Amino acid sequence: MRKRDDSDEAFVIDLCNEVLGETALTQHKFDWLLGDLDTRGRRARLPVDAYWPGHQLVVEYRELQHDRPVAHFDKPDRLTVSGVHRGEQRALYDARRDTEIPAHGLRLVVVRPADLDADSRGRLCRNAAADFVALRRILARDSDEDRVTNAFRT
Repeated sequence: MRKRDDSDEAFVIDLCNEVLGETALTQHKFDWLLGDLDTRGRRARLPVDAYWPGHQLVVEYRELQHDRPVAHFDKPDRLTVSGVHRGEQRALYDARRDTEIPAHGLRLVVVRPADLDADSRGRLCRNAAADFVALRRILARDSDEDRVTNAFRT
């Protein structure tokens, strides 16, 4: 198993740091982004992949298991505190991030392997030059129309 520092997520965040000229707070937890109640009545704070306070920006790198079933990650035979298997809980928590982050005045950008130079299994080829260009485009500020539309959504 690869270490987090060697992961595709870390590669993407490092490139985002270069694009943004700021170092991200990785696995950052906000007091208002919470998981479901556990058996003791507590709610864990959910981490985000990367947060750049100076840009008021959160980036989530969503590998293939975020968009399709993967038994290794979903653990379909074990239920989580939410009463569902890990794949369903991941979808619930991704949806929570998608709504709560913008609702708290932060911009959320979701990056997927297909947005970058990746193989058919969703593993990044680590083409830093091409991925840097793609991330610069992805991280570019939205147009005025996009900002207005997002404001109405939230």
